[in-house]
Amino acid sequence: MTLLASIRIALRALRVNKLRSSLTMLGIIIGVAAVITMIAIGSGAQARVEEQIQGLGTNLIVLHPGSVTSGGVRMGAGSRFTLAEEDAYAVQREIAEVQAAAPQLRGTGQVVAANNNWSTAFYGVTPEYFEVRNWVIAAGKGFEPADLTGSAKVALVGETVARNLFGDADPIGQVIRIRKVPFTVIGTLERKGQSLMGQDQDDVILMPISTARNRVLGGGQAKQRSVGTIFIKVRDGADMAAAESQMRSLLRQRHRLQAGQDDDFTLRNLSEVLAAREESSRIMALLLAAVASVSLLVGGIGIMNIMLVSVTERTREIGLRMAVGARARDILTQFLVEAVTLALIGGLLGILLGVGGSYAVGHFAEWRTELNAQAILLAVSFAAAVGVFFGFYPARKASRLLPIEALRYE
Repeated sequence: MTLLASIRIALRALRVNKLRSSLTMLGIIIGVAAVITMIAIGSGAQARVEEQIQGLGTNLIVLHPGSVTSGGVRMGAGSRFTLAEEDAYAVQREIAEVQAAAPQLRGTGQVVAANNNWSTAFYGVTPEYFEVRNWVIAAGKGFEPADLTGSAKVALVGETVARNLFGDADPIGQVIRIRKVPFTVIGTLERKGQSLMGQDQDDVILMPISTARNRVLGGGQAKQRSVGTIFIKVRDGADMAAAESQMRSLLRQRHRLQAGQDDDFTLRNLSEVLAAREESSRIMALLLAAVASVSLLVGGIGIMNIMLVSVTERTREIGLRMAVGARARDILTQFLVEAVTLALIGGLLGILLGVGGSYAVGHFAEWRTELNAQAILLAVSFAAAVGVFFGFYPARKASRLLPIEALRYE
């Protein structure tokens, strides 16, 4: 008997018991749909983490002011400005592994544009900041060297600030007032979305660091050329640990710290933190897929159960087929094809349900989902494998029946 004939017989047998076949396939349908949906959710979460990593910057080390001791009292980290703009330039100049270093000053305040106002954070930065933080200018232009040397009153605004101050109007060329200081908007920043901590990265204004120090913040920062944070980008392929060690040695030397003294700065290697979070997201995606796969095993057990019932019901038919010349291999193939057909039809219906479920989760729960063609292929292949695995025993049992005993069965 040919394979095509076996498929025709299998489909005919399934049509005879439509309700039973449908209930049998239900386990496979739910299993495949669950696997596809869970993988889509896990892939979406992993893609979101990767986007946040790219938005923050790659191979990134962040330098913060550390704790200092005054009169025998240890102050908290960041309680005093212990970093200067020159520290960033020294790190970039003297450490070969460093691609760029970007000092940053931060402030907050009310921003006014015509009749609108918005409370936001503003940052004083250098041109290297855009390279280090992977920040793209969506429209307009960036800072020029003359803007930094002359403390020019120019600014770039994030998407959130532009929307709240100008609505649908073009912000470039408009004048805004930050702490009563007028600034001309020369560009807008490309959207970044939320950070790993859930903060809106587009709710920001960037200005030249000299402008922030001399015209907006003022005070001791203008005299000391101090900065609040230094972002450092290490070259691709460079040893992050070695670069971090060299930075620590260089900064201790520049800050004249003795051997027994604690660092007055804090180095944080964000690449390690982000890599750990990405790995956690990947493991969670695999765990979701593994849990969903249990549904496929349950569906496979259902197939085995129904096929055993089918063998019992069709014992006389099997005996008759053997009596007229059917070989054990033909009987084995017939029932095995029946089991695989059940699994494959259930798998195809499960794909439709899984794709629809993924879109539903993304739309109603507002979770990011990403459908993966490999995941769909894997789910269907696993469904076929389940059909073969759980259908083999009933098919083998049917093929080993003796014709005489089968014909006598009532």
